[in-house]
Amino acid sequence: MKKIFRLLSSALVLSIVAFSFASCSEDKMDEINFDKDTPKDVQARFIIPDIELRTAQNIIGGDFNTYIGSYIEYWAGTHNQLYQAELRNAEVRVSSTFNNNWGTIFENIRNAKIVIAKTDPSTGTELAEATTPQCHAIGEVLLAVNLAVATDMFGDVPYTEVGSPYEIPFPKADSQQSIYTEILRLLDAAASEFAASPSSVGQYDFIYNGSNAKWLKLANGLRARYTMRLLNRSGSKNADLQKVIDYVDASFASEADNASIQYANTDNQNPMFDFEWSRDAISSCTSMWGKLWEREDPRMDRVYWHSGAWVHLDGESSFDYLAPTGEPEEGQGGYMYDIFAFSEWAPVHFMSYHEAQYLKAEAQARLGKTAEAKETLKEAVKGAFENLEVSIDGAMNSPSLNNYGGLDPIDVLSPAESDALAEEYFDATVSDLFDENPLKEVMIQKYIGLWGANGESLETYADIRRLKAEGKDFYELINPGKFPLRCPYGNDDVVSNPNISPLYTDQGNYIFTENVWWAGGSR
Repeated sequence: MKKIFRLLSSALVLSIVAFSFASCSEDKMDEINFDKDTPKDVQARFIIPDIELRTAQNIIGGDFNTYIGSYIEYWAGTHNQLYQAELRNAEVRVSSTFNNNWGTIFENIRNAKIVIAKTDPSTGTELAEATTPQCHAIGEVLLAVNLAVATDMFGDVPYTEVGSPYEIPFPKADSQQSIYTEILRLLDAAASEFAASPSSVGQYDFIYNGSNAKWLKLANGLRARYTMRLLNRSGSKNADLQKVIDYVDASFASEADNASIQYANTDNQNPMFDFEWSRDAISSCTSMWGKLWEREDPRMDRVYWHSGAWVHLDGESSFDYLAPTGEPEEGQGGYMYDIFAFSEWAPVHFMSYHEAQYLKAEAQARLGKTAEAKETLKEAVKGAFENLEVSIDGAMNSPSLNNYGGLDPIDVLSPAESDALAEEYFDATVSDLFDENPLKEVMIQKYIGLWGANGESLETYADIRRLKAEGKDFYELINPGKFPLRCPYGNDDVVSNPNISPLYTDQGNYIFTENVWWAGGSR
């Protein structure tokens, strides 16, 4: 018996020793496997450029822009998934379509919340840092932009519970109404902070290189945009329309103030170009061409290239090579291309001067200030013409295209030349159409002016939906398929988050029937 006890005791000791060695070994292996070049925590200023680039590349200028451009008939989807979207097949309603965007946008939201928390004036961990006040305000603007895109695209989305995946693995969805209250609160706070804080982020800010004056202009422009977005839910529309005017007046002074991510080499390409260069899935369409033709818009002589030898075509010659909106034949290289499909170096705009001027013109037209609205609209059109030339320049100087001989070239107009062309067009055509129906012509000119590779199709999509909610169908879209009123929730949460799964109803067909809240819906 004693022998058995000694054997058991020895075995127990050996087990404890072995376990201790195993634990020690495991701890040591954890230490060995830790990558000292991958920090667990970084300063807020190092997070900001990542949010800016992801927002431009994956959210404003990525799949949203490409798909939405097909929905609103800026171009036609003619191959693979974009062709399916053009025909309104399953692609537009299944949860996998925008799953990558869904994941990225909530990563941006989480990271922006981290920037704000780290630089909070009362509780943050970087209060001694010189960059703290400006980082805090920039984080608020970036959070507001990403929140707005998320809720505009999907409706009710997670927000308050985003950022603590271990404590809250399945965040609930907040109402769009509450999210928009937060968006405007963030922008109000940021505007105050930019006016008071020093400029110090510098090179870690890829949009404005740390210029508080320009960030303040952006914050005011976004306040105008989102105040207009909520017009149909306003309890005091005239007061809010005057706010839009006042915000725009405190915003951008010219296209030079645009809040943009610039692209300048083959390792950093405009996302629309990147998609089309690798997929060849979108083509020029009859719907967009028709709006230009109806107005004898001189831009139609500057935007079309034949799909074969990349020969430039004027507006009249281009008609035979257009993809029929909503009814194209699937294929690659069979239809014509817009210049935007080639614009490798076109910037992505968080917001532009011309968009702000269109907002101001709309507000003035709605308030009956038609003389002022006409002058503002002319300024917006001039800005849009200048912006087009930037995209043309980005295509003419595309290294990827030029490696294959480049496009049939045209001269890029200077701002002075572009302004003169815009004024001639405005006086000859737009002026009379404006006099007939000021609000309609403002919105049609904005529709044309936001067409491009800059990611501005998301704003046109919002305009179409909020005007539909008013019973104003100015755009005369011709695709015979159903118009998507929102995007389907992302598959990662549809299949795993019990708070999101119930929102994805009727196999995704709810996107054709349920407006988002600010367009008259319930969520």
